[in-house]
Amino acid sequence: MANHYFKSLPDIQYRNPLTNIENDYVTAKNLFTRAKVRDDVLTAVTFLRSYTIEDGERPMDVAETMYGDPLYDWIVLITANIINVRNDWPMSSKTLYEYCVNKYGGDLNATKYYETTEVKDNNGRLILASGYKVDKSFTIRDPDSFNINLNPVLGITNFLDETRNNEKKRNIKLMRKEFLTQFLLDHQEAVEYKPSSQYQSRKLKKAKG
Repeated sequence: MANHYFKSLPDIQYRNPLTNIENDYVTAKNLFTRAKVRDDVLTAVTFLRSYTIEDGERPMDVAETMYGDPLYDWIVLITANIINVRNDWPMSSKTLYEYCVNKYGGDLNATKYYETTEVKDNNGRLILASGYKVDKSFTIRDPDSFNINLNPVLGITNFLDETRNNEKKRNIKLMRKEFLTQFLLDHQEAVEYKPSSQYQSRKLKKAKG
């Protein structure tokens, strides 16, 4: 989220903890100030569009594609409601594999759990949907031959489970480009300080004590 975002944040002054000088203050960016898109805006169809993150694509790549400037990666994260990039952004295939090898070692392809596979009768009617977690020994009656039991179970490995979870992160919602200018103006207003006992200016406040 680089310098472009942090430059937009206001400053805060606080007493230097390393000295006893009364007026010795340190100035720093107030990292606790974070604007967010209103919940009603996040659900507005006209404001957002769907986006699928490609393998290996980073926030700055998406910003370049969507807004023509990689420095707007912070806008990608804010409008996609992503706070922790490490946990919420999909890993590349290579990174995911290396992560799983490091995490599971020799158990990379060991079965983590079992789930159902789809079962239909001869008329194409759905009898059992896929994706339900079950025991390995789970069975149901064959819908077309009641004297036969089926074991419609698939073992899901550690690697497949991690891959699925990673893929879920690829589909995000992003602000449409035509709203960029207004968003930047609203963001700047949102992170500016309002008058208070600590107020120095719209971009600076001084902590007490």
